[in-house]
This record gives sequence, C-alpha cells and structure tokens, in this order.
Amino acid sequence: MSSKKEDWFTDWFNTSYYHILYKDRNDAEAELFMKNITSFLNLPTTAHILDLPCGKGRHAVFLNSLGYKVTGVDLAVNSIKEAKKYENETLQFKVHDMRDSLNCSYDAIFNLFTSFGYFENDIIDIKILEEIKKGINNNGFFVFDFLNAEKVKKQLVSSEIKTVDTISFNIKREIKDGFILKHINFFADEKQHFFTERVKYLDLEKMTDYLKKVGFKIEHIFGDYTLNQFDSKTSNRLIIVAR
Repeated sequence: MSSKKEDWFTDWFNTSYYHILYKDRNDAEAELFMKNITSFLNLPTTAHILDLPCGKGRHAVFLNSLGYKVTGVDLAVNSIKEAKKYENETLQFKVHDMRDSLNCSYDAIFNLFTSFGYFENDIIDIKILEEIKKGINNNGFFVFDFLNAEKVKKQLVSSEIKTVDTISFNIKREIKDGFILKHINFFADEKQHFFTERVKYLDLEKMTDYLKKVGFKIEHIFGDYTLNQFDSKTSNRLIIVAR
C-alpha cells in the first residue's frame, strides 16, 4: 500500500525539522528499556528482532550492540538513509510501510515510542497488528510501547514554545474525536511551517480489544522503562508484551 498524501507522518517524519525538535530524546532511557526488556524476555542473542518503525535506528543500533540480529524498517526515506550508516552483517535497515506484509518472520517485533495509532479507521490499526502477528515466529514476542493516554489526558499541556537550534516551535495540544493532537507551528528557512501529529487515544482497554481481535494474548503490562507495574493514573508509558 503506497503512502497517501493525507498521511501526516509521511511529510513530517521526513523533514529535518522533526529531528531538530526531538533531538534531545533520551538515548540512555531508550537503552535502559532495551536492556531491561530483552533481559526480562530472556531473548537469546540468536534472536532476530524487527524494530517497526525504527526512525533513525537508535533502538535498533543498541539492540544490535547487545548481540542481536536486528532489522529496522521505516516509511521515512531520510531516516532510513541516516540509519543505513550503521549497517553491518547483523544490522539491516530498509524502507517499509507497516501497513504492508512483512514477507519475513522474526523472533520478536518491537513497536516503540508511540509509533502506532496514526490512522482514522480502526480497521487499518487492526490490519497492522495482523501483519505483525503473521511476522512473529512461534513463541515469539510482540513488544508494544505507547504513551499512557489516561495520564496524557489528565496532564495535557495545551500550549508551549520550545526553542531548539534557534527555531521556536509553537506547540498546541488537544484531544479531539478520539485522537491526541499536537499542532506544531514554526518559522524556519524563510518560511512558515505547520504540522500536526495525530495518534489515536489508545488506552489499555482499547488496546486489549485490538490485540484480542487478532489473536494476541497479553502476557505482561508495564508502566515505564524500568518495567514497573502499569498504573493508568500515574504511569508514563503503556508497555504490553503479547504473544
């Protein structure tokens, strides 16, 4: 399935501004999570892990450094171009739309850092989960890492200005029609830019329903990257391990 013009992520994730705005993402936190989850799952280093979608590959590169064979895929051509600089015999990156069939199977598939729920129609989200399920070997794991929608709703910062590399990003947030929206407005390179990030309001109940529909069985639910128990009111993340 080719990407459509109305898909907000096709344009935004491919811009240099996206990477500027989020350049301060916590790599130490991401690495801690990867160490903790692979250790908890007791994944042998012979395992082949798919990072879907992988962005510029920060999780994939670290997983590979732990000894795993890793494939990272993403729709953003520019991100994959950057990630390919880190390729080796056991680390590969390619452009892939997660709505399409994987045509390969893995011992674990990781969907990290709120990289799901982009689509208006629930059927598309469910189709993505079906493709993921088909792409996991017997006894393999699906690791789903999403924001905790309930806490986001409770603590929503409706407006802020974030300045990075001399660009002032004017950010407005709202929850509307079942989506968490983040409107990003800024002036750069002599031009005004406007993008909206949009992810579905997926709480544990809705995500459980999705997973059940495609035949996944939830085995563990965590609320942060140190794998503490999930609490809908206080946890920063909704992390689900399913098989």
